[in-house]
Amino acid sequence: MATFTFSRAIGAGLTDNPLSALGWAYETVGFPAAVRIMTRTTAVGVVQRVAAGTEQIQDETPVQSGGTAGVTPSELNTPPLDFLAAPGDRIGLALRNTTGGALTVDGIVKVEPL
Repeated sequence: MATFTFSRAIGAGLTDNPLSALGWAYETVGFPAAVRIMTRTTAVGVVQRVAAGTEQIQDETPVQSGGTAGVTPSELNTPPLDFLAAPGDRIGLALRNTTGGALTVDGIVKVEPL
């Protein structure tokens, strides 16, 4: 299983793509895989969009707030987004800050071969 954790400060009105920005090796999946994404932000105002290849998995949806910067979300307090990815699919995770101030988003992405 490949796991990627991140903590990103996103400026007011900006969009961040943490998987590509940080150069994660499994951003493009080389095998059939089950993918799990969990994200939390420090305050209300961040939305996320998720795609796998050409398939839109989740349209812009609010990210759960109430997190502490630097703390990785867990399944005990953050609902996971689960989906399947085909070989060659690029996992797209776009986080957009809709507020007038910077917010931190913490997340974890897990890719497990099927």
